[in-house]
Amino acid sequence: MKNTVVIKSNKSGMTVILAPEVPFEQLLLDIASKFEDSAKFWGSVQMVLTLTGRPLTPQQEFEIVNVIMEHSQIEILCLVDLDSNRTKRCEKALNEKLMELSSATGQFYKGCLRKGESLESEASIVVIGDVEQGARVTAKGNVIVLGELKGTVMAGAAGNEEAVVVALTMAPYQLKIADAATPVNEKGRKMGRGPVTASLTDGKILMDPLKKSFFNVLKSI
Repeated sequence: MKNTVVIKSNKSGMTVILAPEVPFEQLLLDIASKFEDSAKFWGSVQMVLTLTGRPLTPQQEFEIVNVIMEHSQIEILCLVDLDSNRTKRCEKALNEKLMELSSATGQFYKGCLRKGESLESEASIVVIGDVEQGARVTAKGNVIVLGELKGTVMAGAAGNEEAVVVALTMAPYQLKIADAATPVNEKGRKMGRGPVTASLTDGKILMDPLKKSFFNVLKSI
């Protein structure tokens, strides 16, 4: 049988070469099988991923990343785009989308919050950066952290039990939603692998892997 998926390691992470003529649904099955078979070899690691060999839509790229993460212990930190023009277009589209969401639904903060710093919002807030231990974020709506969450965060500060907290890396010192709170996490233990969402169910805060696009989450704020 022809090898439709080839995995190569590189200095920054991993390159996956995909056969150009295979139907995409079959390719997803082949990727799942390939990464299941090599899961022990790679182990639990964080990787930068490059996809090559055939043109892919953003949705197809997203599906491939999900399949890899679901069938291995690899956490894909980011996807390297070899098309510089498309990268520029995506960056422009992202900035425009952030501006649109900021004016329509909530507040954006670009930068890392250091120890002793605090940030408050009357609505929802998206932090484009890390929240370090000793920093605090408080919002009456949702809190989205596009980075590492190691500080203290409170969502639904006015008693909104529908509020959620989402982070690319979820390791808060303490997390609160409405009147519920997690135990203090002094050792900075990660609460899940990859992006995680925290929500309130029956008075308890539950952590679940985030399986959908961050843009879909942003639309909900």
